[in-house]
Amino acid sequence: MTERHPFYQAALDLQPRLSAWRRDFHRNPELGYEENRTAGIVADHLTRLGLEVRTGVGKTGVVGLLRGTEPGPTVLLRADMDALPIPDGKTADYASTVKGIAHLCGHDGHTAMLMTAAQLLAAHGGPRKGHIKFMFQPAEEGLAGAKAMIDDGVLDHPRVDAAFALHVKPTIDSGRIGVGSGTFYAAADRIRIRIVGRGGHAAAPHQTIDAIPIAAQVITALQTIASRQTDPLDSVVVTIGQIQGGFASNVIAPEVELNGTVRTLNPALQELMPARIERIIRGVAESFGASYEFDYKFSYPMVINDEGMTDLVRHTADRTLGTGRWFNERPTMGGEDFAFVAREVPSALFWLGVGDGTERTSYPLHHPMFDLDESALPVGAAMLASAALHYLEQA
Repeated sequence: MTERHPFYQAALDLQPRLSAWRRDFHRNPELGYEENRTAGIVADHLTRLGLEVRTGVGKTGVVGLLRGTEPGPTVLLRADMDALPIPDGKTADYASTVKGIAHLCGHDGHTAMLMTAAQLLAAHGGPRKGHIKFMFQPAEEGLAGAKAMIDDGVLDHPRVDAAFALHVKPTIDSGRIGVGSGTFYAAADRIRIRIVGRGGHAAAPHQTIDAIPIAAQVITALQTIASRQTDPLDSVVVTIGQIQGGFASNVIAPEVELNGTVRTLNPALQELMPARIERIIRGVAESFGASYEFDYKFSYPMVINDEGMTDLVRHTADRTLGTGRWFNERPTMGGEDFAFVAREVPSALFWLGVGDGTERTSYPLHHPMFDLDESALPVGAAMLASAALHYLEQA
């Protein structure tokens, strides 16, 4: 039998502690900028490892610094800590104990893996040349916690030169690594539309301007942006995920508010989206005699993986896990605020497969039943630790 890489073997030995951290975080989820308990556990662990620790970075973020013995570049490893405002549908003994909040995007696993990576690197004695910075960020889910930490200096003192991150993915076999250079995650923007009509009695619709069918027409027409206004070789997704309107079954709604997201992989197409969407809203609203309000918020940029950093992830997987464990993955239309880090320094974000072929791990990210195969967690921890050292060795 081929001898395992020391980091991988050490991570496997730490599996009970790694799973225990993940399950503890899963039972006790916290929303963005409220991760006080999680941040406290992380900070205590990093302090015990002998790292330099800063808390309260970007409100509830934690930063650990492992200094090398010689000057050199600084590489950053990042994990997100926040949960989602969605009830946990599982009945497992580690299911969420907090009503309406659950870790359904794997951030509990991300945090546990980076804590373990820090332990592996500290036990190794740290890097010989350069430094390793650990970024435990709040509020990835729509609140731009990575940007808040950047604004609060996470990339400075010492200045970060490169960064790695991972994200779990249940549609990939457990322990496999999905990589890709260039645009890897879509830009994720937010839209708010308010259709303003005139309310009245349900028995006299001719005296009203019913905002509900107008909103329905807007939603339907917006789908032509992808199907009829965009090059089929480009990717765009316009989703209306929330509709609010109406007071009672016998009252015609005077207004309806729509909230949604717009996702693109092409910067030029992203710039066109506000005007394209507003043109549709205006045309539909005016044809029914209604008015409207429209807000477009450029939220998360695209995650653009550096080619050299992505190659380093491939080489790290080969030497840490053995050959045949990574594959080239297509971009996703999901959004990720690691994009703010990748916009500042050469970076690579990769997927970690956590699907074991059972129904339990078959649910997608953000589903109330989402769960992961914990046997993949040592793989992620070893990959993060090994990638950091590999980068510093090559620098």
